[in-house]
Amino acid sequence: MRPSLLDPLFAPVTSLPGVGPKVADAIARIVPTAGMENTARIVDLLFCMPTRVIDRRDVTTIADAIPGTIATLRLRVDRHQPAPRAARNAPYRVFCQDETGEIALTFFRAHGEWLTKQLPEGEIVMVSGTLDWFNGRASMVHPDAMAREEAGGLPPIETVYPGTAGLAPKTLRKAIDSALERIPNLPEWRDPSVNRDDASRPPPTFQSALERLHDPQEPDDVLPDSRAWRRLARDELLAGQLAIALVRARLRRRGGRAFSSDGAGPRAIEAALPFQLTEGQRVSIAEIAKDLGEPEKMLRLLQGDVGSGKTVVALMAMAHVADAGAQSVLMAPTEILARQHFSTIRPIAEAAGLKVAILTGRDGTGVRQPVLDGLADGSIDICVGTHALFQQGVTFHDLGFAVVDEQHRFGVHQRLALSAKGLNPDLLVMTATPIPRTLVLTAFGDMDVSRLTEKPAGRQPIQTASLPIERLSELAARLEKAIADGRKVYWICPLVEESEQSDLVSAAERHAWLGQQLGADRVGLIHGRMSGPEKDAAMAAFKAGQTRLLVGTTVIEVGVDVPDASIIVIEHAERFGLSQLHQLRGRVGRGADASSCVLLFRGPLNEIAEARLKVMRETEDGFRIAEEDLRLRGEGDLLGTKQSGTPGFRVARLDVHADLLAEARQEARLILATDPDLAGPRGEALRILLYLFDRDEAVRLLRAG
Repeated sequence: MRPSLLDPLFAPVTSLPGVGPKVADAIARIVPTAGMENTARIVDLLFCMPTRVIDRRDVTTIADAIPGTIATLRLRVDRHQPAPRAARNAPYRVFCQDETGEIALTFFRAHGEWLTKQLPEGEIVMVSGTLDWFNGRASMVHPDAMAREEAGGLPPIETVYPGTAGLAPKTLRKAIDSALERIPNLPEWRDPSVNRDDASRPPPTFQSALERLHDPQEPDDVLPDSRAWRRLARDELLAGQLAIALVRARLRRRGGRAFSSDGAGPRAIEAALPFQLTEGQRVSIAEIAKDLGEPEKMLRLLQGDVGSGKTVVALMAMAHVADAGAQSVLMAPTEILARQHFSTIRPIAEAAGLKVAILTGRDGTGVRQPVLDGLADGSIDICVGTHALFQQGVTFHDLGFAVVDEQHRFGVHQRLALSAKGLNPDLLVMTATPIPRTLVLTAFGDMDVSRLTEKPAGRQPIQTASLPIERLSELAARLEKAIADGRKVYWICPLVEESEQSDLVSAAERHAWLGQQLGADRVGLIHGRMSGPEKDAAMAAFKAGQTRLLVGTTVIEVGVDVPDASIIVIEHAERFGLSQLHQLRGRVGRGADASSCVLLFRGPLNEIAEARLKVMRETEDGFRIAEEDLRLRGEGDLLGTKQSGTPGFRVARLDVHADLLAEARQEARLILATDPDLAGPRGEALRILLYLFDRDEAVRLLRAG
């Protein structure tokens, strides 16, 4: 299916000279994305961007070099001083000099034979590394680079890439040089008349941009706002926007249905609610009802901060669809969240005369079969479930509407899977991760957007404080008093079990410690490795008040709803991203009691960690937090894509390249308006672009018509 022109770039890196299976595995750990089998390809290696450069152009002298900094020196090799045989750990020294003095190049566990070849006595050599002074003598331990002057010396500007165990920088550099030689002569997909960064100079080609980034002429060439990097970032953003536009065009082309409702169902739902709808909920309900009433397929994103009432909005929409005689599903990424939705929705829906069921992968045949029968004969109006809703054997009498919760955990493929069943339902996706506008365009560019910005009435603000781990015992004493006063507490840890590679305190270890401090019968434990029934039992005991403190991992990040839980402690808060901290904090503040969040950290904090904790203390506004998270971390983490395996951006950095996004979106729309099947010469070039950035799903849609 892929054009044969691209075969050299999609070959595995093992096809490069000097790259065996071990080196290939190491490369796969640092490249921004890998193929379906987690095998690094040559194209992946080319998109491995340098992190910085070492500028070796300024050659200095031993006397003028600044101690503790990288210095590039022109030296004459004077003599070698091998380590004495008796002293195994003694260093091997090579003494060199220039016109200002002498320096010792120091090597530990050195191969003398190799050093005598690299640094022959009497030869002029170029050496670069960190220079220091010891006892009045200049020294350079393990120079970064060495070369004989007659062999051409050192590269004036050397790129530095992400490192990993088992991959020497020189090996990676050699592999990248070989990869650059494999780039074929590709047609230009960029419209020369659109959005030139600099009208006086044409933009670099795809190939020359890669060459400039990996072989810079100036240190600024490897900055994200350089012309070369911007060229590639714009290519990637265009590929993404074009793919999204093609998916949307395909779904629109398949058509939708108009669901008409006299409003009886939504009114019955509203009458059964124990609270008043917010203005934001009313606006969103009206927007969705208007979409449902149109004959085109609905594709809408519902963004709402933690506790803003998205589930009720979805339920009102499902009642609208039930009025029209069709069925709805609500799909959640985890069983805990699915059961939470089910317990929230069922009493309200049944009060309005709607039948609700749940379907998960854990259900036995005795439980599943009545649900499958009810879906097939139409007696079930609403089904809540997990990925089990995609499975073969699940058929609907008339599925008209699908709600997908925590959209970023599913992705376009699974959204299309519902349509692939031949149902093509209207689609509403919900996320409690507030997403900046730039990311809405990239991840959800094929959707209209509704936003819930208020919290339901009666919700209390959450007091947030940060506390160093050294005050752990003091915190435990405060929690003991809070529990005695009837409060419920979450305690979040990043790991399940302690690992030798990590100093993070595990959930299991913290559970045992808190049991000793507060009483074992008061402390529960929940984490992702537990079985479904074990998780249910832990949650039930906490809800019922049998346990008063629940130690958990981030399995409770989404959807767990215990309204009388009013304190949350997040241990190692410095290791979490802002949006995840915000999600976790949202587990409290859901009832009438004043709530608090303690961010327990281990210092010293780096600049980013300190900034995160400061933002958390200052605001509960999820949209401000999301903008800050994008600035501090980048889009892959914010959408959860780095954890879920969905590819984020390989080249584009939205904190730097956001201005290119609107251009890419505009150009994608123009392309589809003039060549919707990408059939012309430029269309063929654009198909190559889609393949290069792994957007071939869109090409398959084109072929499928």
